[in-house]
Amino acid sequence: MRLLYNAGLQVYQFLIWLVSFRNPKAKKWLSGRRNLFERLQKEMVPGQKILWFHVSSLGEFEQARPVIEGVKKFFPGYRILLTFFSPSGYELRKDYPLADYVCYLPLDSPRNSRRFLDIVQPDKVFFVKYEFWFNFLTELKRREIPTYLFSALFRPSQFFFKPWGKWFRKAFSAYTHIFVQNQSSWEILHQFKFENVSINGDTRLDRVSQIARAASDLPKVEKFCGSKQVIVAGSTWPEDEALFLTYVNDCIHPIKFVVAPHEVNEKSLERITSVLKRPYVLYSAESTDEELENADVLVVDGYGYLVSVYRYAKIAYIGGGFTTGIHSILEPAVYGMPVVFGPDYHKFHEALEMIRLEAAHTIANYEELSLLFESYLTDPAKLAKESHSASQYVESNRGATEQIVRYFFKK
Repeated sequence: MRLLYNAGLQVYQFLIWLVSFRNPKAKKWLSGRRNLFERLQKEMVPGQKILWFHVSSLGEFEQARPVIEGVKKFFPGYRILLTFFSPSGYELRKDYPLADYVCYLPLDSPRNSRRFLDIVQPDKVFFVKYEFWFNFLTELKRREIPTYLFSALFRPSQFFFKPWGKWFRKAFSAYTHIFVQNQSSWEILHQFKFENVSINGDTRLDRVSQIARAASDLPKVEKFCGSKQVIVAGSTWPEDEALFLTYVNDCIHPIKFVVAPHEVNEKSLERITSVLKRPYVLYSAESTDEELENADVLVVDGYGYLVSVYRYAKIAYIGGGFTTGIHSILEPAVYGMPVVFGPDYHKFHEALEMIRLEAAHTIANYEELSLLFESYLTDPAKLAKESHSASQYVESNRGATEQIVRYFFKK
């Protein structure tokens, strides 16, 4: 099975190369790893105490970020190596100031794992959420390097809990400790005799709280909103917009709407503005106060604003639930508002918990979305109750970062 795994990685790399001629993301995946070892060898300073944090992409980076900040605050003598698997994370955070070294993770081959660790020689290693790389874990265990996994989630459906996944599951013994988000993850690991496990929660809750405290004032958004209630649709895809924008056009209530597409480009902006039947403004456009006040819809045509835009809303719709899986629902929840999303949410612990607490709802079609929004807009008590539930969920689940940092460095 190990041979099949390694062969599969080579096939994966070949397929990335094949699509890279047409796909810019695939091209960056390859070019970012070109001459990686030579660059690392040149940049790394021998004798430094290195903490290696590996994340898949931007979402996992946000989970790692408060832990990195905690480490740098209490243990400034360590140097941070931050690696990414995906270009979408690397490109946005390659200049992260608290990381001394930032690069891509080499392909998980036996040779690459040995060569990478020979150069880096980390004191401790931290993986986030779903990072299970067989050859790296095997080599880390062989070298007896303390290795941790935090904000992790496990499900019985994952292949390494199947009979044919036993060979891969052995690599989990490389983890010195595994911090999981929930009880079900703890139970399945204990079922397979992993005792070095504790329930710690999700460090993203600490991160979104940090973001909320540091959120920028956006005078243009404030002027647009005025004193009216606002519904924000964040990180939307075409399938989300088909429902949400229909409601925007149909809505009879004196409220305002903000739409922030997941991908900001000419095509996505045209897709949104072409169907709007109500006056709108683009965030980047020069607009008078009168134009902002008279517009019913604000289209956010840039990156980096959404986390601050949420503070002006009363209700949030989060995109991705009809395509790749929902985007962050914690970013709006931290401001105390109910969250709505499509049906692809079952892999997200926070979504399951917030639905249970009636701080979030899932919809499958326009009728369900319309009925839900109407219930909020016509029943202030329902809106207030669910808004409070969202705030309470975030507040009561903070604190994972401090627990993790204390555990790591008592060892």
